[in-house]
Amino acid sequence: MSLAIPGLGVRGLRVVAYGGTADDRPGTRIQNRGFAASPRGTRGGVGPGEIGNFIITGHRTTHGRPFGRLPELANGEHILITANGYVHDYVVTRTMTISFRKPAELAQQNAAVPGRPGQKPTQAMITLSTCATPEDNAAGNRWRDALGNPEHRINKIGTLVSSRKL
Repeated sequence: MSLAIPGLGVRGLRVVAYGGTADDRPGTRIQNRGFAASPRGTRGGVGPGEIGNFIITGHRTTHGRPFGRLPELANGEHILITANGYVHDYVVTRTMTISFRKPAELAQQNAAVPGRPGQKPTQAMITLSTCATPEDNAAGNRWRDALGNPEHRINKIGTLVSSRKL
């Protein structure tokens, strides 16, 4: 599976699916290899094109910086996922910043409907998530979790607008 973000010049970024949650140890290991990670399962997300929250995490400041410019991604821009013979086109609709130190906010990132824990999904959505390390550092916030993640995450949320067969 691969990710393209035309507006940021990202093309062919490998996305590795795994059983887990966003920013856990297995996902961090995948990101440390320069790939994007996509958690799946009851505490993760769904796959591309599926109803619910398709979550992808990537490093912003280290390991090749695949999401180095993610905060620049504007509403209306496209995110393209190529998987299983299809191209899934998502359009960014909003930005959500969450804190790792606030369980309620972390639940918003991982919810089946991004930002709305407990709500039943009715459409295919995507969450691209990366660290807010530069912003946290600029604010003097040097807190890190056991895996080195800073307190805040920047999430770009989008909805699926089309899927086409290759």
